[in-house]
Amino acid sequence: MSVHATAIIAPTAVIPESCTIGPWCTVGPGVVLGEECELISHVVLDGQLKVGARNRFHPFACVGVAPQDLKYKGEATGVTLGDENTIRECVTISRGTAGGGGVTRVGSHCLIMAYAHVGHDSVIGDHCILANNATLAGHVTVEDYVTVGAFSPIHQFCRIGRHAYIGGGTVVTQDVLPFSLTSATREAHAFGMNKVGLERRGFDRQRLRSLHHAFRLLLAAKVNTAQALEKLREEGVDSADVAYLVEFVEGSKRGIIR
Repeated sequence: MSVHATAIIAPTAVIPESCTIGPWCTVGPGVVLGEECELISHVVLDGQLKVGARNRFHPFACVGVAPQDLKYKGEATGVTLGDENTIRECVTISRGTAGGGGVTRVGSHCLIMAYAHVGHDSVIGDHCILANNATLAGHVTVEDYVTVGAFSPIHQFCRIGRHAYIGGGTVVTQDVLPFSLTSATREAHAFGMNKVGLERRGFDRQRLRSLHHAFRLLLAAKVNTAQALEKLREEGVDSADVAYLVEFVEGSKRGIIR
């Protein structure tokens, strides 16, 4: 493998020959890297960290470091990353805690931009983007194809539904509807369906039409959330996307952003 002379690698770390370790990187004893990973420089990998193939870590990224949780007492917890993620400068991804399941998870094909933070026991799906300084507190769930805008903090235990787009500077303290465009003026609001993003991902007119109708009931009609859900049931849910949207709302523990 290509390892710079200044890198410090624990003897028990597992690193395939196809990996590249740049200058001043530190790799801890519990780290397992997949094929063709690259640590550009000054990267810290620690804890029980399992990384898939072709991940790229930019300078000063810290992954698998101890959680920022006063209850943490050094338990053997970890982080897992899927394949082909890009971890940009100064990103921090904390390992899990015993009380939260012990593992922080990041899927595959994600872009985590500079200075973003992924807190302990959080779960991120596939094809997600966390823009600069996006901050996930502990126990946050981010489903597939989500974009979290720059400088957006996400409260503990919040769930972000798949294909959601969160505008920059949005403070999220409740669950974010899947397929939604959610942003902040003075407080967070769901402005409707993320139409442009869904079109780019191949949603056809019928899928968009069904979701648009559901969002009109949830967000624009003069009914509360329970009444909107009842109306959708009465009409008959004939779309898998709408069925998932209804299930998401019904399963929300923190309430949803409308």
